[in-house]
Amino acid sequence: MSKKSMPIEKGHIMMFARAIGDKNPIYYDDDYASQKNKNIIAPPTFIQSSAQFDPDYFLRPKIGEPWFGSGKTPTGLVKSEEKSNEESSSNNILHAEQHFEYHLPVCPGDILTPTSIPGKKWEKESKRAGLLKFSESVTEYRNEKGELVITAKSVGVVTEKTVEN
Repeated sequence: MSKKSMPIEKGHIMMFARAIGDKNPIYYDDDYASQKNKNIIAPPTFIQSSAQFDPDYFLRPKIGEPWFGSGKTPTGLVKSEEKSNEESSSNNILHAEQHFEYHLPVCPGDILTPTSIPGKKWEKESKRAGLLKFSESVTEYRNEKGELVITAKSVGVVTEKTVEN
């Protein structure tokens, strides 16, 4: 998740909802929203767009540079010759889980600031991939009043061996 504050704007919420194909009018129609919650709210996974407010976020594409997830190769990155024989590679890193706990709705006008806090770590043995090392990342998003709005948890896994199809 981003380390930069994220201003929540009505247009961003509408565009995000359109991008994910969610036609719920609570995301863009003031009249409808006033009948339900009194304000437009953001879709559940909207906080993922916070990466666009951090120019150094590792998953954010950088113009003219290869990036993790570009789709050209399974990871988006091309291995160099000296790294091609290494045991550990980006093929050994998996995104296992993503959870969002909403304490308050995300509304236009909010300014959310993230704080990373330590998460859990654990290991598990696998027949196919060897030792699996799990790591949880936890990010709390607070609004301009200091109120906790979202707790986002992500679990990553590093496998001992690359699993071939």
